[in-house]
Amino acid sequence: MNFIQRRLQTAVNIITEWCNGNGFTISTSKTAGVHFCRKRDLHNDPELNLYGEIITFVNEIRFLGVTFDKKLTFLPHVKQLRKKSESALNILKVLSTKIWGADRDSVLKIYRAIVLSKLDYGCTIYGSARKSILQKLNPVHHIALRLCSGAFRTSPVKSLYVECYEPALELKRQMLSLHYYFRIQSNTNHPFHDFKLRPFLLRLQDARKSFIPVFFTRVHDILTDFKLALPKFNPTAEN
Repeated sequence: MNFIQRRLQTAVNIITEWCNGNGFTISTSKTAGVHFCRKRDLHNDPELNLYGEIITFVNEIRFLGVTFDKKLTFLPHVKQLRKKSESALNILKVLSTKIWGADRDSVLKIYRAIVLSKLDYGCTIYGSARKSILQKLNPVHHIALRLCSGAFRTSPVKSLYVECYEPALELKRQMLSLHYYFRIQSNTNHPFHDFKLRPFLLRLQDARKSFIPVFFTRVHDILTDFKLALPKFNPTAEN
């Protein structure tokens, strides 16, 4: 921990010097740290200083709309996402009334705009969560499809997918992950264009199946499950 603390403090000092030289100031009151670790026993957090003040460490933090918890289970993010999505479903309940409500295509467009867009955002990141956690979002998707199609509560879920031309959330996450992976491979300037997992980490993942695989491993598993060959790219440099 002492070695990690020194490396982190050096990185903080470099960032602080760059900000001072370019006219930026980091707000100490809005700065927090998260110690990502799966250890269950007690362990101290590193002590880092910013402008002479100690950085507070928290159990979870929100960054670019995604909540990261210290064990990277993404359970807090999924719970918050479900709560927001359920509140947004009230609009669909009003618009899907039989007397004066909108037609199915219009309600589906509204659902994709105000609810499904929330579920899709950041799914390449929180998609690494356990299936039991990700399944908490399925009821939101199913309720919305029933509201849009006017189907009964007892209607099979698969028939809703066909009727509304909407795949399951798991398939949607896999599709968006593949899209993002292909974007990375087609851009030579992307930091992860030539990313390769270190051999000892590959051996560690094979030895411990409880470990959640990294993004690139998950993408390769998706391609394998669907029996898709890895395409060949002609990458271009993008700014």
